[in-house]
Amino acid sequence: MTDTHTHIYLEEFDADRDAVMQRALDAGVSHLVLPNVDLSTIAPMYALHDRYKHCTSMAMGLHPTEVNCDWRQSLEIVESHLDDYPFVAIGEVGIDLYWDATYRLEQQEVLATQVQWALDRNLALIIHCREGLDDVLSVFSRFKTLPTTVMHSFCGSIDDVRRCRQLGDFYFGINGIVTFKKSAIPAILPEIGIDRIVLETDSPYLAPVPNRGKRNESSNIPHICRCVAQHLGLSEDETAAITDRNAAVLFSLG
Repeated sequence: MTDTHTHIYLEEFDADRDAVMQRALDAGVSHLVLPNVDLSTIAPMYALHDRYKHCTSMAMGLHPTEVNCDWRQSLEIVESHLDDYPFVAIGEVGIDLYWDATYRLEQQEVLATQVQWALDRNLALIIHCREGLDDVLSVFSRFKTLPTTVMHSFCGSIDDVRRCRQLGDFYFGINGIVTFKKSAIPAILPEIGIDRIVLETDSPYLAPVPNRGKRNESSNIPHICRCVAQHLGLSEDETAAITDRNAAVLFSLG
């Protein structure tokens, strides 16, 4: 199984990172994609990847909640790292208006710049979108073509799935939220279809049932896989195999 979105390099894992990685591998997670957050997370992300090159890939980008008055300088620094490694995506990037909409216009410009990075480098795009889908799609409409894109931690509606698909080649990241008792995600899984679903944890956040409320880890991917399989009437093995293939196509994983 592939965890297409995990932040095991964050400080929440400083005390037991190697054990967390081993638990993931023992649970059947064969590959992990590490998306960057901000300038402070680049070095620890690199360190984790260097230690586990055989089973990790990285994405480089500036998270929308980190967009502030210094956004131009931050973007320049992030861009300067794009030749450090063979990244598999630009991310995670996008629009987040949940906490603060002060820099809404700036978030749009930062997203547009990073979409162009992905196009210029033929990389996938990892989108973080929280109460900002209209803004994300508005930015996307500026481009004649789009990178292959994954909507990370997707919690939208059937209509939102269709709106995305009208613009390009989209995948949808399904994480622990799908296991929550009142989650609306199971109802949209058939609309997405197994051929456009990738599994993710977003560790250390959003741990699935039965570990909800605890620090999330990539070893929880089987719980997510099992839930998706049940709602789509597939076996766990089928779901793991198809979502692995989706991840490999999305991120050009060897």
